[in-house]
Amino acid sequence: MLIGGQLVDAQSGRTFANINPATEAVLGEVSDASAADMDRAIEAARQAFDGTRWSTDGAFRKHCLLQLQAALEAEREELRAELVAEVGCPVLITYGPQLDAPLEDGLVWPAGLIDSFEWERELPIGTAFGMRSWRRVVKEPVGVVGAIVPWNYPFEVTIHKLGQALAAGNTVVLKPAPDTPWNATRIGRLAAEHTDIPPGVLNVVTSSDHLLGEQLVTDARVDLISFTGSTAVGRRIMEKGAPTLKRLFLELGGKSADIVLDDADFATKLPSAAFVCVHGGQGCAMLTRLLVPRSRYDEAIEMIAPGFAEVAYGDPTDPGVLQGPQISERQRDRVLGYIATGVEEGARLLHGGGRPAHLPKGWFVEPTLFVDVDNSMTIAREEIFGPVLVVIPFEDDDDAVRIANDNQYGLSGGVTSASEERALAVARRIRAGTVGVNGGIFYGADAPFGGYKASGVGRQNGLEGFGQYLETKTISGPAPQEGPASAPFGTHP
Repeated sequence: MLIGGQLVDAQSGRTFANINPATEAVLGEVSDASAADMDRAIEAARQAFDGTRWSTDGAFRKHCLLQLQAALEAEREELRAELVAEVGCPVLITYGPQLDAPLEDGLVWPAGLIDSFEWERELPIGTAFGMRSWRRVVKEPVGVVGAIVPWNYPFEVTIHKLGQALAAGNTVVLKPAPDTPWNATRIGRLAAEHTDIPPGVLNVVTSSDHLLGEQLVTDARVDLISFTGSTAVGRRIMEKGAPTLKRLFLELGGKSADIVLDDADFATKLPSAAFVCVHGGQGCAMLTRLLVPRSRYDEAIEMIAPGFAEVAYGDPTDPGVLQGPQISERQRDRVLGYIATGVEEGARLLHGGGRPAHLPKGWFVEPTLFVDVDNSMTIAREEIFGPVLVVIPFEDDDDAVRIANDNQYGLSGGVTSASEERALAVARRIRAGTVGVNGGIFYGADAPFGGYKASGVGRQNGLEGFGQYLETKTISGPAPQEGPASAPFGTHP
């Protein structure tokens, strides 16, 4: 672990196993932190924020972030293999969202924003209570950030949290998921060995106990929680953080709808519907509800079904594989439980639905397709987080929008039409944080990502994400009675 600038083991000496979900083999051991270790990390972050120049020296922060970027790039291929092993993600997607895409701009974009961001802005002269005053709005870092990261895209989520929180001038205690700890400890080691980041600015605490992260939520020394994970845990964080009025960024679950309008090119769009199985369907923004027009329903099913039989799944080190294992035995059984519920509630299981006989080792689930699904069914309402697509018919554009919005979640969505204008009109009516029109992809460090409703609070990335790691202060002073005036100090990075 990295605590207070030192690479350390847990005080107790305990470790826990890091397991390969594709083979069930133990990859190695990682330090198993206790409450005492977490307390040391929180105190180190608090002291670093209060006692170093990190929060006030933007040029220095940029220098350090670019050092970390260079160190990560130097070990890119080791990190790639590590992610495939501990996450079970297909090596194919490490060349996209699991590694290469976030590595391209996750640190670089917020580091560049340090120079261009409007840290201070001047307001017009105020005349409240008969007094002329200059007024200035100042942006300052929040303080200590507790960053709690999930197991499905661990590096991607981690690097975007660290990039924005650190660039904004905060210090961080990072708590990775116990299922995927090594990418986080690698970042900690690289920060310690190859950067000038002051001791305590970045701390990495690993633990087999999911609830150790709750210590970050309840500790008054921590100013903000940046959490990505399930909606159930997000609700618990809101509850546990209330006594300290903890500021929160919560990127939570999704049950996103992909609407294919009746004028769409079915032959181009629908055969790729099985892409929902990528990485075992373990993505919060996956478009897991496919809405097709009832007037073309049978035609649509004929085009969707063959794709599920063609999904390449199995060994994630195989560059031709699209779908790897579920992260754990527990998660695999959870997915299978949802599939059984779908059958019980009357949905038609058209493909898959079980454990593949040819893969006796590893926590795999077959690519699974349900049709004749009603939006009231459990498999249409709850986040399965597995390689499962449900197909739902709709009557017209209004009905499609109604079905898409008839869900507690609002994370993402998609609309396909021969008319971009029509697709955009439908997209604007979907209550979700991101919507792709005709296959458009929003992703990037400059693009805010997050959800409506039970899909979360706040945004990851973009100016909106950067701003949530900042406090706002308004400063004023006496101005001359006549003529323009400005605050007697300069900008602060």
